[in-house]
Amino acid sequence: MATIFFSYSHKDEELRDRLETALATMKRQGLIEAWHDRRLRAGDDFDKGVRAELESADVILLLVSPDFIASDYCHDVEVARALERQERGDARVIPVILRACDWHPTPFGKLLAAPRDGKPTKSWPDLDEAFLDVVQMIRSALPSAPGPRPADRAPVSAPPAATLPRSSNLRLKKEFTDADHDRFLDEDFSFMAKYSEAH
Repeated sequence: MATIFFSYSHKDEELRDRLETALATMKRQGLIEAWHDRRLRAGDDFDKGVRAELESADVILLLVSPDFIASDYCHDVEVARALERQERGDARVIPVILRACDWHPTPFGKLLAAPRDGKPTKSWPDLDEAFLDVVQMIRSALPSAPGPRPADRAPVSAPPAATLPRSSNLRLKKEFTDADHDRFLDEDFSFMAKYSEAH
């Protein structure tokens, strides 16, 4: 299970909640658990608690807005450490553009952002659709589960390139992650269970 850390400005708390709700399916599938600083309890050391969770997170979401960029704590502590961990290969950092702002010149401006094309979620006509796009990008970026592939799931070899049909409307082959395979199995099992109950 991957741990997701939300780095955000408290002024964007409502949007953070919407994104966390959009991640519910992955939580139910046991693919992720999410953490943000509102999980701290009264009396906890805020800075130590945040830093400890930041160190252990597999995926760090930077919820980008003008307030996020203006926050010294977000910039100096969370973003700085997140990018160090990504550079070492210890975590994946995903900027999620919530509101329009000047984020490209920032230290994380070189990273591929969500939603697609870095279009701010607030700019989408439907906020649920924007967060669905973000969730799909997060799902595809989850770390793969280690371990050998079972023998009954051996890869099927593709035919030689010369025998493939040529067409300008063919789509590129999609690479499926282990998370995609697990999601398919979960959805397939759920469908069969509901079908059996109905008949």
